[in-house]
Amino acid sequence: MNQPRFTLRQLRYFVTIAECGTLSEAASRLHVAQPTLSQALTDLERALRVQLCVRRRAHGITLTPSGHQVLRQARHLLRQAEDLESAASGQGSLTGVLSVGCYVTLAPTVLPPLLQGFSAPHPELTVEFSEDTQDVLQQRLLHGELDLAILYDMDVNPELARTVLHTVRPHVLLPADHPMADRSSVSLRDLEPEPMVLLDAPPSSHNTLAIYENLGLVPRVRYRPSTIETTRALVGRGMGYALLVQRPNHDRTHEGRRVVVKEIAEQVPSARVLLAWPRATRLNRRAEEFVRFCRENSAA
Repeated sequence: MNQPRFTLRQLRYFVTIAECGTLSEAASRLHVAQPTLSQALTDLERALRVQLCVRRRAHGITLTPSGHQVLRQARHLLRQAEDLESAASGQGSLTGVLSVGCYVTLAPTVLPPLLQGFSAPHPELTVEFSEDTQDVLQQRLLHGELDLAILYDMDVNPELARTVLHTVRPHVLLPADHPMADRSSVSLRDLEPEPMVLLDAPPSSHNTLAIYENLGLVPRVRYRPSTIETTRALVGRGMGYALLVQRPNHDRTHEGRRVVVKEIAEQVPSARVLLAWPRATRLNRRAEEFVRFCRENSAA
């Protein structure tokens, strides 16, 4: 077997440079001298016989196509190295870093209990999490920036493997003083003439509009906030109603205004919440344990 001409340290330096975008910021994060970092990058490019990035003094670094490919593999190798070190210690405890992404509207209710429950028996493990839209999270998964991501089963890339955590039915959010607020359920047909607050965080808006299209309805969209809290705030002020999937555990907006959740009278499809990861990547031990924990602690 041929001896690799590069080191794990060089790979770690390269990944940090790529994430920071400049040699100076990477050097600060790694606590090494910038010339040392620059030389390590040069040595790695020489060892791999490929240019990984274009260096511009005033504009930082830009990865080449080969650099993007090596970056993905470098992240994978570094995580495998962490697994090997953990296994060799003989302690059996999980160490290193697990990177988890979560769709922005799911994060407030789904992420905290999972993180707390998983971290308790694994105190030596660091769980880093990111909140974003599904398109961004899926790209980060495929680029090796995240180990796992919690998503809705909507527009999921076929290159991602997934397991179902649970399902949830969409609901209508109304201001507390709305004329239909005392009903057990409300009809989207009755709400159709009223102004709507459409949560515009992909794929939430696409899924909401598809529900109306399947019912032959056209909502009067007046506002398109990108966060669930702004959506709730607008509804709380009586500026429209909203159709949402994730259900918060409180009925007050940040301003203290009350909103009410109502079931939808029409038959609408439930949304599945998934845990996803790249099919082409073998899960490391940390990710495998998190998948197992989520499956055991979620009602699918």
